[in-house]
Amino acid sequence: MITTIIFDIGNVLVGFDWEGYLESFGFTDEVTGRISKATVLSPQWDEFDRGAVDDEEIIRCFVKNDPEIEKEIRMICEDIHDMLTIREYAVPWVKELKQKGYRVLYLSNFSRKAEIECAHTLTFLPYMDGGIMSYRYHQIKPQPEIYDTLIREYELKPEECVFLDDRSDNCEAARAKGMHAIVFTTREEALKGLAKLGVN
Repeated sequence: MITTIIFDIGNVLVGFDWEGYLESFGFTDEVTGRISKATVLSPQWDEFDRGAVDDEEIIRCFVKNDPEIEKEIRMICEDIHDMLTIREYAVPWVKELKQKGYRVLYLSNFSRKAEIECAHTLTFLPYMDGGIMSYRYHQIKPQPEIYDTLIREYELKPEECVFLDDRSDNCEAARAKGMHAIVFTTREEALKGLAKLGVN
């Protein structure tokens, strides 16, 4: 029997408008392209996005890729408050699951900057029963340790949990811990997967 639903946050309950965010600074197309190349295409991007290492260290890595736009790189890394938008289904979905008696948690590689600066967007959090932001534990998905931490902190029975994420590697790691896991890009996909597990 499923008793607990665990959500990722990024690209699941919130969306990222990277292009719109860059446009908000009024950069030229050339500068925007250079920023994208210096950041998103950098091998350090995941660590920055997940809050796994110090922000200043990552910014320095980006600047090394294109020193001439250091000012612009620092601007986009130090102010991300308009980057996130909540999925329209996020709050109603969480509320619905709670009303049906499920425990609802989160397990996310959300960065510390995103959590702090975009707190006004995360309106579903008050309706959830808790969860783990990876940066607080210096662990990130799909490292096995973060799943162990969640299981321990919330005294979970893995076989009673469903983990929902948009990344297959994160879901594979959850399955390795005995959880059910659903990879999805639309709510409809997730609902179909949940229905197969008896969650309606």
